[in-house]
Amino acid sequence: MTRVLVVDDEPQIVRALVINLKARKYEVEAASDGATALRLAAECHPDVIVLDLGLPDIDGVDVIRRLRGWTRVPILVLSARQTSDEKVEALDAGADDYVTKPFGMDELLARLRAAVRRAEPVGGTEDGAVMVETAGFTVDLAAKKVHRDGRDVRLTPTEWHLLEVLVRNSGRLVSQKQLLQEVWGPSYGTETNYLRVYMAQLRRKLEADPSHPRHFVTEPGMGYRFEH
Repeated sequence: MTRVLVVDDEPQIVRALVINLKARKYEVEAASDGATALRLAAECHPDVIVLDLGLPDIDGVDVIRRLRGWTRVPILVLSARQTSDEKVEALDAGADDYVTKPFGMDELLARLRAAVRRAEPVGGTEDGAVMVETAGFTVDLAAKKVHRDGRDVRLTPTEWHLLEVLVRNSGRLVSQKQLLQEVWGPSYGTETNYLRVYMAQLRRKLEADPSHPRHFVTEPGMGYRFEH
């Protein structure tokens, strides 16, 4: 059974989410502040976290950063903050998706299912090479591991999915729309700021010179390409 941690200080939103999630056979834990959220995340090991940014004690972005210090659990942000900069800040801290309040319950549940799916292991590697080596790092598709300078590189599930799609299409342009739909799901196609944030994260973790990427190449206005 999938366990969801709901973090929001608005009781009516928590109540609505708990009712809807339990009706769909999810296990649900709830927290109304950041400190409780961090404690429950450590104790209960949720499969996905739904997190409001406007918490009374710790800003939600700081909660994301603290969680990312030790867990790769998918984090779905739920927030009234609507500006592009605020979305990018949350994604850059390690969130996997961003839903703006007010929201439709069906949309939220669809995005939650997609976040959980992205975190699940992908079976089968018969569709191409399982090991890709560059001058600076190695990608093992079978083991879902990346090594750089002899050490494992920790990637979030979303970062891994993005890397995997690009590596499996090595040398070929992958359009922004295709990347969004393959990594986040079929209802995504215009959230190009997601790609900018996550490509920047991959470059920081894997490129020798992230500001002049050699392996994760941007084709302006079109998409991205992975080069060995």
